[in-house]
Amino acid sequence: MQRVAIVADTTGYLPADMVARHGIHLVSLYVNWDDTSEREADMPNFDEFYARLRTADRLPTTSQPSIGDFLAVYEPLVEQGLDVVSIHISGGISGTVESARQAKEQLSARPGADRVTVIDSERACGGMGLMVLAGARAAQAGGSREDVLARIEEARTSLKMWFAVDTLEYLRRGGRIGAASAWLGSALKIKPILTLDKEITPIERVRTGAKAVARLLEYGEQRHADGADGWVVQHIQAPEEAQRMVDATREIMGRDPVFVSEVGPVIGAHVGPGLLGIGGIPLSVLE
Repeated sequence: MQRVAIVADTTGYLPADMVARHGIHLVSLYVNWDDTSEREADMPNFDEFYARLRTADRLPTTSQPSIGDFLAVYEPLVEQGLDVVSIHISGGISGTVESARQAKEQLSARPGADRVTVIDSERACGGMGLMVLAGARAAQAGGSREDVLARIEEARTSLKMWFAVDTLEYLRRGGRIGAASAWLGSALKIKPILTLDKEITPIERVRTGAKAVARLLEYGEQRHADGADGWVVQHIQAPEEAQRMVDATREIMGRDPVFVSEVGPVIGAHVGPGLLGIGGIPLSVLE
């Protein structure tokens, strides 16, 4: 019998069928255009969002879930007698994990309700998604809260992901650029390769999109050599490039990816169309 429920926010961008199959409970972040605010979970058509983003004079803002959003998910799970492990986007780029902690504090003040553990993944997108998936599989296997937390920590420790973006301009305008700000002066002529470890961190600069893809494929080979054969590919409005990356990396890894998905509006608003990312963890962490 499952004793632990896994909660995550929408910025892991796990495929919907995987979320359902592993019983993962999602709390949505928000995208705000002028006077309108929409839950990312209610935006299934990413094409419409990115078409608008490309021509927008003013970028949308994004916001974390409210304390009430978290309580609406936590309360029914706790009432069922489940422990809750809640995994979220890096606190270095979002206030989501802090909202989750505040919801936990409110809930924990009630007698017998101190059953929520909140984790700052220190990652986002595919990296966070792999951590969530590792925890969900441990929970489905009947693991205790301690078992689940140990599996998530193992995933975080072994996890490495790189991503390439077309431009740093979206990160600059959205205020999420982190240490990559050092590249702004020359960014017009480069394709930045970055990672996220608490904050956006620069890795390398290459001159063309083709060279960026080649470098990401080399990184896939490096991850394979390091034993990280539980791999993922993510993209923003670049399905053909992502598929070529999947096909090439499948030959390297000798197995299919754990998942392939498109990064949605909350992260996309800050990095822009054209992102490609690859990385992974040892497949044993997911078993």
